[in-house]
Amino acid sequence: MTARVQDVARYILMRLGRMTAMKLQKLVYYSQAWSLVWDERPLFSDRIEAWANGPVAPALYVLHRGKFEVSEADIDGDPSSLDEAARETIDAVLEFYGSRSAHWLSELTHIERPWQEARYGLAPGERGSAEITPAAMMEYYSGL
Repeated sequence: MTARVQDVARYILMRLGRMTAMKLQKLVYYSQAWSLVWDERPLFSDRIEAWANGPVAPALYVLHRGKFEVSEADIDGDPSSLDEAARETIDAVLEFYGSRSAHWLSELTHIERPWQEARYGLAPGERGSAEITPAAMMEYYSGL
């Protein structure tokens, strides 16, 4: 069974509890990025796009649209679909990024190449839906 972005999001919410939707999106993004580097595979196949406030997984966004904060009950995901390596990767991401604010995480994504390249040609704050590709994430984060 392949994990979905919802499965990762629900796992994160189980571990850290209620948080802003923006923070959840950024933690999902960094979980995907570091899984590509450390495990040499994506955690999920869902698309991540370069929105004005940073990376967003649209498949997750539809579940929390209109909500400022989300909790485990808001996300229909199955964390049991994550294998041990996936859970270890997410746990390591949460260890580093989990205490950071949504604003801090968003600002960090804005200075990193994958988001910047996907936003190329767009004005700050302008809507955009270009994909942040797994290849772009792998290339950038493996160099850190």
